[in-house]
Amino acid sequence: MNTPLAERMRPKTLADYYGQEHLVGPQGSLTQMIKNGVFPSLIFWGPPGTGKTTLAQLLALEKERPFYQLSAINAGVKEIREIIQKAENSGGLFSSKSPILFIDEIHRFSKSQQDSLLNAVEKGIVTLIGATTENPSFEVINALLSRCQVYMLNALTKEELEKILKHALKKDTLLKGYDLKIVETAALLELSGGDARKLLSLLELVLQAQQTKTIELNNALVFETVQTQTVLFDKNGDFHYDIVSAFIKSIRGSDPNAAVYWLARMIEAGEDIKFIARRMLILAAEDIGIANPTALVLANSTFQAVATIGYPEGRILLSECAIYLATSPKSNAAYRAIDTALEKVKATGNLQVPLPLRNAPTQLMKEMGYGTGYKYAHDYENQFAEQEFLPEELKGTKLYEPGGNPKEKKIRDFLKVRWKDKYGY
Repeated sequence: MNTPLAERMRPKTLADYYGQEHLVGPQGSLTQMIKNGVFPSLIFWGPPGTGKTTLAQLLALEKERPFYQLSAINAGVKEIREIIQKAENSGGLFSSKSPILFIDEIHRFSKSQQDSLLNAVEKGIVTLIGATTENPSFEVINALLSRCQVYMLNALTKEELEKILKHALKKDTLLKGYDLKIVETAALLELSGGDARKLLSLLELVLQAQQTKTIELNNALVFETVQTQTVLFDKNGDFHYDIVSAFIKSIRGSDPNAAVYWLARMIEAGEDIKFIARRMLILAAEDIGIANPTALVLANSTFQAVATIGYPEGRILLSECAIYLATSPKSNAAYRAIDTALEKVKATGNLQVPLPLRNAPTQLMKEMGYGTGYKYAHDYENQFAEQEFLPEELKGTKLYEPGGNPKEKKIRDFLKVRWKDKYGY
């Protein structure tokens, strides 16, 4: 049997469904909806593995509705129209038994794809249930969002995960084939990150990785197995951040080979393409900065481009950007400058703006001295006139220290000519 444990243990009734008491408990929103016979289109928003797909399937069973399922990753307008046509042909229009159309990862649908749903949802040809891990306020078009009730699903608690684990050990036929002694479960629960699917997948991974059917399950065995089984990529737990950390540190350390390797690990594991690009955008500002300002431009272009074209072509753009950032000169001077400035602000409070720098839109302000003595740079040689721009209490405070790269050496030379006596460049 090749069916994963998480799929084998998918609840068949609402009674077997764990978690989300605020929705399916005795006083839950969905429980009351079922009792009252009301069933609008819905959006389920929550982290992975919290039961969004399962809940949609169980609601269809509870309401005795035909159930169609699409994934926004590989479905388009054509597939949507085919299902709507089936619903119309089966009497879905204004029928109390209109089919349920479940769309997983609905946030990945484009505006035009979401638009194609509007008419069928509004007329009741289908009842839409969308599932998303992203905030629907940003990812679902307003016209569709206004036609749906949004329900938030929470990450499962450790107590709920323990119940799911015990249920699987008790009910699953294949698990009963192991001589399994459970010594510790903390590692399983921690690495699952509130994700029931991940919990059961981790358990299955650990068991299958052993050479024997007699197994003592403890934290050390779980951590050791997860670290050696490189196909596992924990998107929300510690190992996820270990991979991301290795990727960022490889670029910061100017090693393009390591950077591309860790990039490949994330790509192979199905990491969100925008997440990877976003991290490189942050790194371009934090670790390269003024040493090569073009790095930020390229990283921003990469972020926008990969969001447009997606996988698999997006991998090429990510690789190009990672290599460029890794081989760029590095400087965190701008990053340190703003943090130092923020510390000064916190320590000194709201100091007064020097009078020459103040805006004077009224005659009264001019009479009070606002703007008096300001030297307009363009009226002076080389567009520079020495004057005080900091509050009196911070006069001479140097916040930006140029790095030793070629670009910032030129900046230091520029500042020496103008501010050597004041700031000591």
